[in-house]
Order: sequence, then structure tokens, then C-alpha cells
Amino acid sequence: MSHDQNFKNLILDYPHQALAFFAAEEAADQLSGAEVLPIRQEQLKDRLGDRFRELDVPLLVRWPDGRREALLFVLEEESDPRRFSIHRLVHYCLDLAELYETERVVPVVIFLRGQAPRRELALGTERHAYLHFDFITCELGAIAYERFRDSDNIVARLNLPNMRYAPGHKVDAYARAVRGLVDLEEDPEKRLKYIDFIDIYADLDDNERASYERDYPQEAEIMTGFAERFIEQGRQQGRLEGRQEGKLEGKQEGQAAILLRLLQLKFGVVSKAVRRKIEHADPQTLLVWSERVLTASGIE
Repeated sequence: MSHDQNFKNLILDYPHQALAFFAAEEAADQLSGAEVLPIRQEQLKDRLGDRFRELDVPLLVRWPDGRREALLFVLEEESDPRRFSIHRLVHYCLDLAELYETERVVPVVIFLRGQAPRRELALGTERHAYLHFDFITCELGAIAYERFRDSDNIVARLNLPNMRYAPGHKVDAYARAVRGLVDLEEDPEKRLKYIDFIDIYADLDDNERASYERDYPQEAEIMTGFAERFIEQGRQQGRLEGRQEGKLEGKQEGQAAILLRLLQLKFGVVSKAVRRKIEHADPQTLLVWSERVLTASGIE
């Protein structure tokens, strides 16, 4: 699982909302009228043989009316706090400051799990501090999901499953994330993209999925709509690949990939045995199975 890629996509698709949520103390009430632009991730090297430093997502915020100087936000996602290096983050920020000739750099670290480790770096002696560095932290697991349960910030709503909730509220966090996606995103392609994000981080088991379908029928119906769209995409993808490659394998692979995703969305983890059965099924059988997903109560 590439959490970095998941969060890069989220931040780049919704930069204003991402800054307002992840870096609220600097951005929450300051982004009106601002342009938020992604900038190059790979930093310039002093020598061609040197290793480059790569940021998760650096964003440039500019106010065309000139009421504020531009800001550079350096956003880094860490799924394992033990891997985080404050020294590496300092290097990133200094590289950007030099490259863009600015001192207005805001480092932000998003911790998916666990608590933030060392949050400040001070270089100096007992007589004097010569360099002091700290950063904004967003510890998703420490945020009570109730705070953002009805938020109109889509980044916050999509991250409800990553927040703190009582054991009995996991399904509600999932349902509210799905509802937020539908209410706040009109683009059907992005809806398909981020139902995947919600599903990955909620990771409902079979009992929780059954509870979800029973207690949240409207949201479950929304999922059925997504499933129907997946089926149609599978048909189109299969036909397209079949024409392009002139082989039956193209159609079979497209339908098999969609069926596997449908099963994951509704039932969770798909066993190796089921995967093998799908890989060896013919396109017509795959189509029948895909249609059955909408009404089946179990993967069997």
C-alpha cells in the first residue's frame, strides 16, 4: 500500500481543502482568492552524481491581489512515525527556500498512525541557539471524528476513517465519509477514485459491512450505484482492450479487474482461491458474477 501516493493524489486534487485541514493554523482563514500551485518535487542537485531530495507535496500559495506575500507549504505524509526524520525535513525546506529565494516556508507533516516524534530541532550550545526549526503536525489518529463528521471540507470528510472514534462508531465514520464524497464532489470519476480511498482506510470486516448496509441504506445504495458504474466501465474496458489487442484476453482481464474491485468494495479481502477462479473464468461468466455482486449477501 503506497500511502504516500494516496495522500499525494488527495492533496493535488483538493489543494485548498487540504491546506485548510492539514495546516489550519496557517491556512484555514487565509486562502480566499489565493492560487495554490504544485511545484516540482525533485530538488535541484549541486552535482549530477548527488542523490536528490524529493518532497511528498510542495505547494506554492500566491495572492494575485498582492495582499500577502507568497507562501511555500511543504507537506509530507508519514504512515510510520519511526521513519520520520526532522533533519531530512529541514533539508527539504532549506532547498526550497534557496530555490525560490524566500524565507516564507511552512513545513507540515501528516501522521497517519501514531504520535509525532521529535517536533523541534535546535542547533547551538548552552550559550546560544543558532538554528531553531519546528513544523505543523496533523496527527489524524488523535482527531475526534465527531469534529468533522458534518464538515464541508472534502479532505476532512474523506479522512474520517483515519480519525479517532469509539469502536462502535467505525461504521458511522465510514458512512459519513461516503456521504461527504457524494455531497461535496460532483465529478463521477473523482467519486470513483475516492470511494477507493475511503474503503482502503476504513477496512471494514464482514460484520461491519453487514451493519453498514443495514443501518445506512442510503449510503449503501450509493455504493451500489458506484458498483453499477464499475460494471459498465468493465464492459467498456473489456471491449476496448479486446479491439485494441485483438484478443479475448484483453476483454477477460478488464472484466476480471473490475469484478475483483467490486468484491473488495462489498466484502473486503478477496482470498487467493477466489482470485484464481476469477482469473480463469471466461468473459461471460465474469459478467454474470459482476451483476450478482449487487444483490449477493456473501462472496460465495
